[in-house]
Amino acid sequence: MAEIINLRTARKARARADKEAAASANRRAFGQTRDEKRASREEQARIDRTLDGAKRDPD
Repeated sequence: MAEIINLRTARKARARADKEAAASANRRAFGQTRDEKRASREEQARIDRTLDGAKRDPD
């Protein structure tokens, strides 16, 4: 027989999990200092330059 669950508590638990996921994303995006953001941008630019330099010319 199937397990009986309370739909109200299941809905609230899902809402809490969604809210925590959004909070985690915000902490990652807005929780960086200016220097960390700059370093991240520079690192991404370095990776892009490396990849662009390794591309082969289409013949």
